Amino acid sequence: MDRKQNKKPSQNPKKSRPNVYWFYGVILVILLGIGLFGNSSNWQNLSKIDISTFERYLNAGDVSEVNIIRNKSRVNVTLTSEALNKSEHLHLKNKGIFGNQSKGPHYEFEVGSLERFEEKLELARDSGIQFKMQFSTVETRWYSYFLNFLPFIIFIIIWIYILRRMSSSSGGSPASHLFNIGRSKARLFDQNTEVKTSFKDVAGLQGAKEEVQEIVDFLKNPSKYTALGGKIPKGALLIGAPGTGKTLLAKAVAGEAKVPFFSLSGSDFVEMFVGVGASRVRDLFSKAKEKSPAIIFIDEIDAIGRARGRNSITGTNDERENTLNQLLTEMDGFGTDTNVIVLAATNRADVLDKALMRAGRFDRQIFVDLPDLRERKEIFKVHLKPIKVKEDLDLDFLSRQTPGFSGADIANVCNEAALIAARKKRKSVCKQDFLDAVDRIVGGLEKKNKIITQEEKKTIAYHESGHAIVSWLLEFAAPLVKVTIVPRGQSLGAAWYLPEERQIVHTDQILDEMCAALGGRAAEDIVFNKISTGALSDLQKVTSQARAIVSVYGMNAAVGNITYYDPQTQTDYNFTKPYSEETARIIDKEISKIVEKQYQRAKQILSKYREKLSQLAARLLEKEVIFKDDLENILGKRPHMTQEEKIEAQKKEEDRKKSNGLLTSKSKVKKEPQKVEE
Repeated sequence: MDRKQNKKPSQNPKKSRPNVYWFYGVILVILLGIGLFGNSSNWQNLSKIDISTFERYLNAGDVSEVNIIRNKSRVNVTLTSEALNKSEHLHLKNKGIFGNQSKGPHYEFEVGSLERFEEKLELARDSGIQFKMQFSTVETRWYSYFLNFLPFIIFIIIWIYILRRMSSSSGGSPASHLFNIGRSKARLFDQNTEVKTSFKDVAGLQGAKEEVQEIVDFLKNPSKYTALGGKIPKGALLIGAPGTGKTLLAKAVAGEAKVPFFSLSGSDFVEMFVGVGASRVRDLFSKAKEKSPAIIFIDEIDAIGRARGRNSITGTNDERENTLNQLLTEMDGFGTDTNVIVLAATNRADVLDKALMRAGRFDRQIFVDLPDLRERKEIFKVHLKPIKVKEDLDLDFLSRQTPGFSGADIANVCNEAALIAARKKRKSVCKQDFLDAVDRIVGGLEKKNKIITQEEKKTIAYHESGHAIVSWLLEFAAPLVKVTIVPRGQSLGAAWYLPEERQIVHTDQILDEMCAALGGRAAEDIVFNKISTGALSDLQKVTSQARAIVSVYGMNAAVGNITYYDPQTQTDYNFTKPYSEETARIIDKEISKIVEKQYQRAKQILSKYREKLSQLAARLLEKEVIFKDDLENILGKRPHMTQEEKIEAQKKEEDRKKSNGLLTSKSKVKKEPQKVEE
């Protein structure tokens, strides 16, 4: 028994096949060697001279041999050993095949008439110059023909190699296996590839995490759902703005699912060759089916998932559409019955094909929104773990200072704050470093050395002061944080505000924001009786807001409750407007009327507070940066509280009443209903 067991491994030994292409290569090298080294003139790099130089060498006695090649009208010259030691011939010492001194020939030149040249040589001999003279003829040998046909031979060998590779590949068309170009580029994460990201590392995104966690739980415990008749979802589409954490969620799924996870980008399917994208889709799903249950993650799926027929202007067959058709078939086709879930992410859901978005393919569409105040605090906690910060750092304050920031923006703020603290040689990152980091990201790099005239500086100061005063006095304008006239990025001055996080916006709120944006130009008009180009960004913002009021949100009485915004047709090649010329004139007229009305309103406010405007501008010219406290010293307390201030005041009032025994656990104090204008 032992002998038989010992003999088993040697019964079918794996014989390594000799590679026949090595044999072809050796033959090719031998043939080239014979061709090159068969004649010294094929491999020796002879120095070229003219006939007058040769005559000078000959008269000096440096020539030992002259070889005349009759059929080429060329002469090869060999020097004497004494001549090789002369300074003008020292460059010939390393001309040998192995870097040594060449024995000859050393020079070559061409002659026009061989008869006249031979007569000159005879005259030189008669004059007593000693040298050998030979005559030869260069024959065209077989290797010359071989060198002429060498490119064709190489092409035939490569073609045979390609055909063998095609025939050895199994399945699919031959073109799909040309140098593996049709194979998927997906990166596989499984038990052998450790992914450290988990759902604990994903701060915020509670709703999105619950949806994705259920998919992971379905793969881990399928019987829990199938016992009730449930089916595994085919796919989940993560939709959200850039930087909100879509790819991070996918990494957490890869770390938590404990099943094979294929990750790739939508652009990995795109190739210049026809049929390659569809072939890669087939190969990707075949690999996933072999390892099922598995997850496929396609990042930026809009690269291949755009609606078909959008670019029909070209009139050609679109490779991207073929790739999309194959993806649709693999996700939910005629013979699809596998435990393969497709996760995808995009920030352009409006351009995706409707067939891709239907139930049965992407059963779940998970919207990943920008984080709110509470979620931003959790994100700060995650990104501040590796950073040395002061113990008294207020995370609530940092969360309030970053409205509208995505998770990627918050990570950038934390990293930038650490760099700023290191630049200032601090041992830990403090509150001011984070504020400087927010200013750096929002406003750009501070440019203190930018040359600005005193007149321009004064104009900028009044411009920014106009913004500050109007926004301070209006009820729905964003409260001011600080104002600066130090150039940052592309702007010569900037004002920082802390906007409220609203879910819906009323007309009064938009109009107040427009009036505050026009406060800068209104201040220039009142003080200097002229306006400048510094209000360009303000005018762009105000014009877009007015256009939205009239043509998008239906907030204008002249146009009515009509919207001309259609997200489905925004990316099509539409050359006509969805309204008549008369309506276009009404829209233009109403937009201009709204903007001019808010501009006059800003001028009225600043005319009333003309003295305060001058005081604020003077302080801004003196300090270059002013804060909320400076505005309170000049204008007094803000007349209107923000929503957060109202909630905080209400909580303080309730706490005061509780402490006085006026409220019980079941309070009967009625809250005032909020007035909502329709």
